[in-house]
Amino acid sequence: MQSDDLVSSLKTDLSKSCGTVRVLVGVTGSVAALKLPVLVSALLQLPGVDVRVITTEHAKHFYNPSDVSVKIYTDKDEWELWTDRSDPVLHIELRRWADLLIIAPLDANTLGKIASGICDNLLTCVVRAWDTSRPLLFCPAMNTAMWMHPITAQQVSRLKEFGYVEIPCISKKLVCGDEGKGAMAEVSTIVSAVRQYLPKPDESSKKT
Repeated sequence: MQSDDLVSSLKTDLSKSCGTVRVLVGVTGSVAALKLPVLVSALLQLPGVDVRVITTEHAKHFYNPSDVSVKIYTDKDEWELWTDRSDPVLHIELRRWADLLIIAPLDANTLGKIASGICDNLLTCVVRAWDTSRPLLFCPAMNTAMWMHPITAQQVSRLKEFGYVEIPCISKKLVCGDEGKGAMAEVSTIVSAVRQYLPKPDESSKKT
């Protein structure tokens, strides 16, 4: 039987949001997930922004949860939360909560899943249920050889057809030692992209 504490914790976390713009960060199993703590901290510096994180299981290998200052939701949370018809469904609650979803990094595996409509974990279920009138940004990150595979361009193009916005990967020396395109965009670039979707200050408020 589901513990009432789990439902209470979810409702409390999502209702205590202090920001006017709610940003959901998806993190997948690329080594660029190392940058998650820095990305979250940088996003929280934006005026009026609140952040929550969805992680895949493989992404957990690359960062320390204690270094991330916001709630991180996992596949385990999805299944522990729901045991009865009246229980909340986590991926639906999160898509309702968020104003913007950014997947950083988006690894090759999850890119393929989203392009094909597969939804077999919490993050891909949120994406499949996403309100396409709201921004969804994605930051590809993978080895250069994987990036150069012909199917990658097809899959990126497919996501753009859905209305999702690519923050392109960059060329640099990768952790594996290869040099070339495939590294996730810099955190500053990602934050700048998110900033474009924030409400513009009321022009009247600038007048004194």
